[in-house]
Amino acid sequence: MLRTDEFLHNGAMAAFEKAGESYMYHYRESEKRLHELAMLPSQPGAGFRVHYWGVNPRLQSNPVHRHSFFEICYVLGGEGEYTDDGVEFELRQGVQFCSRPGITHQIRTKKGLTLLYAAFEPDEATTEEGLLEAWRELADKGRVLAADSGGTASALLWESLLLREDDRGNLPDAAVATTACALLLSFLALFGERERRAASGPRQDGALLRRAKLYVRDNLSEPLSLGDVAAYLNVSERHLSRLFGAGIRESFTDYIRGERVRQAAKLLLETDLPIKGVAEATGFSSVHYFTRTFARDMAMPPGQFRRKHRG
Repeated sequence: MLRTDEFLHNGAMAAFEKAGESYMYHYRESEKRLHELAMLPSQPGAGFRVHYWGVNPRLQSNPVHRHSFFEICYVLGGEGEYTDDGVEFELRQGVQFCSRPGITHQIRTKKGLTLLYAAFEPDEATTEEGLLEAWRELADKGRVLAADSGGTASALLWESLLLREDDRGNLPDAAVATTACALLLSFLALFGERERRAASGPRQDGALLRRAKLYVRDNLSEPLSLGDVAAYLNVSERHLSRLFGAGIRESFTDYIRGERVRQAAKLLLETDLPIKGVAEATGFSSVHYFTRTFARDMAMPPGQFRRKHRG
């Protein structure tokens, strides 16, 4: 896998069929550009040392061997088998597979594979501890193979790094290292349990909570029941209530009231709306309820608040 063979002659190209389109790639030039521009890809909190990139249109079988680093491969064409620590996996177009550090493995193929691969390890000096722990977990018990991975972030990033024969859509040189870093980071989600759990857990909940708060802010003049907001987000009322309690240590009802009072204070200071108009604009059911709630939260009724702070 480490050798670029005679099939990578000058101007070598090959076709890759996807979604009904035929892409012609410059394989040798693509590999050369990656070696020139993407050997130390990084972004804040994450850095890598790449040992080699491979862009091979006709990779043949290799001997049983192991590495001290990660080597992750993407099959663009052909068929074969991959053995990882004695377990066999089928290789075909669209498969990505991960050779973990210290694990004995081998690729076997009768007619050759069109294969992309990257050999790398995270840079401990520039990578934050949380990501280093995720890579350690991947090395210890990550998935070996992702079947039918075409269309995933990893597959799209792989393909974006290749130079097309027609030059349309090719990445500029300045974007190669950044894209390569994104590709290497995407392997944590593709093969690592920790990243898949995180994607469906706290991160997703945080995004839902942000959407809920934005919806509340933009619709304060409406009734805004828990059911209304839950229906907008397509989640259960119970789940939405838990999000507020866990995320901001405040109930949904208290958050709504606080936002209405804050917006009312802003309108009192920045507009000449009468008290009744401010109450209606911020969703209070009556002037009496607005005055009582505002006075409790702001330590003075709305009229006094306006006179004191505008004066």
